[in-house]
Amino acid sequence: MAHDAPGAVVEAFRAHWARLLALLAGHFRSLDIAEDSLAEAFELAVEHWARDGIPDRPEAWLFTTAKRRGLDRVRRDATLARKLPLLVIDAAAGTDPAGGARPDGFDPDDAAISAIPDERLRLLFTCCHPALALEARTALTLRLVGGLTTPEIARAFLVSEPTMAARLTRAKKKIAAASIPYRVPTEAELPDRLGGVLTVLYLIFTEGHSASSGDALVRRGLCDEAIRLTRVVVELLPDEPDPMALLALLLLHHSRRDARADDTGELVLLPDQDRERWHQTEIAEGVALLEKAAGFGGRATSYLLQAAIAAEHASARRAVDTDWRAITMLYERLERITDSPVVRLNRAVAVAEADGPATALALLADLDERLANYHLLPATRADFLRRMGRLVAAREEYSRALRLAGNSPERAYLARRIAELEPHGHHAEAEDARRSDLS
Repeated sequence: MAHDAPGAVVEAFRAHWARLLALLAGHFRSLDIAEDSLAEAFELAVEHWARDGIPDRPEAWLFTTAKRRGLDRVRRDATLARKLPLLVIDAAAGTDPAGGARPDGFDPDDAAISAIPDERLRLLFTCCHPALALEARTALTLRLVGGLTTPEIARAFLVSEPTMAARLTRAKKKIAAASIPYRVPTEAELPDRLGGVLTVLYLIFTEGHSASSGDALVRRGLCDEAIRLTRVVVELLPDEPDPMALLALLLLHHSRRDARADDTGELVLLPDQDRERWHQTEIAEGVALLEKAAGFGGRATSYLLQAAIAAEHASARRAVDTDWRAITMLYERLERITDSPVVRLNRAVAVAEADGPATALALLADLDERLANYHLLPATRADFLRRMGRLVAAREEYSRALRLAGNSPERAYLARRIAELEPHGHHAEAEDARRSDLS
């Protein structure tokens, strides 16, 4: 029905943007032409579908319209073929941008838009080539594969829209300058390239799961995009265990989203969350993916171990049922293979629950330089000190964490902790002095 046109356009955008963009990029050999043409097609869809009705195959209508717009642009610029393309295409997969057939016989106008997954994979791996800086990989993936607007990406990176637009342009030019081929990597290249893709998706989710700034604890749109794109990688590489493990990890973390803040937006720590609000369907899917990934054998990777930790939390019906010994051992294995200071910090949290805060505090001793600007280090240290009764020291660490934190719910939580310790000032100072004498 015509009155459903705006909703149909939004649904088509979410379902088909990445696939259509990838196919158009392969056809025109230009990210700019592909992106601009597809954006115009979606704009036209709002008007045409409202007037003429929603087509039976929205994705085919969008592709045909975008291709026509792209061809119009090519014809307006007679010198395009002599310009350096923004996307390098393998000769074996070349395309005549004026509309000629591809040498491999592939006709993107035939009924097989089902052939697009290979193009999506090429686009993902092109965006995440190791020749690009990690920040550029993330931004390009969000823009071209995730379909986020430049202003949305600029807000995620805390920069102005012109700055982000310039970064995206430089990244696309770097693809051309470095002669990065638009293709699925060879088997020898896959480990480096796949690792980059998964790292970018993990970082996108991390920013969404615990926003680095702003008034909301969770940027749900970023979480949803990361999960959706990870599903694409799992779909296109069904025999690779790491994408499955990453998808399991993201689903298990995201399943707790509705319990992580109360009705006023205040932060709710994991032990205090209402587990009835956790999404059990996502937990079940995450656990099943974890088991499937583990069934491939081989070494336990970072994503597999992190997903196993998340599954331990998800399987505990009450906070007191959490198997902290198992989680501690998993973090020990994870730290051995990553040498990550953040993993050490998380391991310390698990040790505090299993063996007490004093033992855990010792694990944080050498992390200050490596996590100098990470607010969760002083926040965690403050929690250990508070539980040990060292209230003045705890208050100082909470204050340090507050200075570093950028997210409003986390800042409110830290300020509340500081306020709770204020009435105990004199007693706390005496207690700290006594403990100092004994040490």
